[in-house]
Amino acid sequence: MTCARPLVVVRRGATVRRHEGFTLIEMLVSVAIMMVVMGGVFTVFNPAHGAFQAQPEVADMQQRLRIAVSEMSDGMRMAGAGSYRGTISGPISNILAPIMPYRIGNTSSDPRGGVFFRTDAITSIYVPADAAESSLALPLASTAADIQVVTGAGCPPASQACGFQTGDRVLISDDGGGFDMFTVTGIANGNALQHASDTLSKTYPAGARLVEISMDTFYLQSTPSTDTYELMHYDGYRTDEPLVDNVVALRFEYLGDPAPSAIVHDPAEPVGPWTTYGPKPPMLGVDNPNDSWPAGENCMFTLAAGRQAPRLASLGAGSLVSLTQAQLTNGPWCPDSASPNRFDADLLRVRTIRVLVRLQTGVVALRGTSRALFTRPGLAADATRLVPDQEIRFDVTPRNVNLYR
Repeated sequence: MTCARPLVVVRRGATVRRHEGFTLIEMLVSVAIMMVVMGGVFTVFNPAHGAFQAQPEVADMQQRLRIAVSEMSDGMRMAGAGSYRGTISGPISNILAPIMPYRIGNTSSDPRGGVFFRTDAITSIYVPADAAESSLALPLASTAADIQVVTGAGCPPASQACGFQTGDRVLISDDGGGFDMFTVTGIANGNALQHASDTLSKTYPAGARLVEISMDTFYLQSTPSTDTYELMHYDGYRTDEPLVDNVVALRFEYLGDPAPSAIVHDPAEPVGPWTTYGPKPPMLGVDNPNDSWPAGENCMFTLAAGRQAPRLASLGAGSLVSLTQAQLTNGPWCPDSASPNRFDADLLRVRTIRVLVRLQTGVVALRGTSRALFTRPGLAADATRLVPDQEIRFDVTPRNVNLYR
């Protein structure tokens, strides 16, 4: 006897419900599809996450570059500006080189250590607007502690020491080409400047000129032991502070006038300019007891057949030529080779400064291993998280050293 299977009657329009669920194959296929989709999502998200980390650093580096360019351009562009009133009128290059490739000032002055050229340092010297100006009331010995200045006519009303104040940087110079720079540390008796220098380089006669100056020294400070790389600014006296951090390269190059300085007016005339650039030559037959040059000569001019001729060599034709380290450190020296304030006469040729600045990110995780892209390689391996060093080159042409061109 066989059992008949039960008859299942399905009404029209009724829904047949199944309770078996998904098969294993269906689950594997759906998981595989989900993994492919999620992998695509993360592939898109990962570079965006890397860019989110890197782009703020890129923007910060560009801002630091702008600050570096602005600060150095402003300081160097003023180089050579002189007073246009009184007895010291004319560009400061009539007295000294307004651009010097090293650090000078009261502390850590490079020339005191025998250094007269650095590729990573520059000093700009100029007379600021409304600078204090006067002259010596009495002869000044090199060891004198107080400097008596002329007061009265031409000085600001109701001012002490003709407007000079504590903290001012002052240039003193005479007609013989001698000069010194010192910092006023106090005012005594209303007309005496006290200074920070223990000894001046020479004695000065009454009437020697004094004028307030500004100095801007920019240099690279690298301290690997503390991981410190900074663009620094020094004012020649007390302020020595960082301007921009993570500066891994700083280089200055100099372009100058290829022609030697020439005499354009008789040195006996009271008003210059007497030369195309540089200090006034001495009169023929006149010996300056404060330098070692023969009578009628100075660092810029020598005697040839009884006449004054340029001492500097011609460097060829063209508007500007590149000045090498050798040319800027081999003399002739102004005022002379024995002066503690000496500088190479070829520095008076400088017309344009070419600057290179290179910055890095301070986040080591965003610096890669390529020496071409990173001065100081880091740990980053993901290309989406690399922030390469940024570098800029620019030229600065100080307008005041080109007045007679």
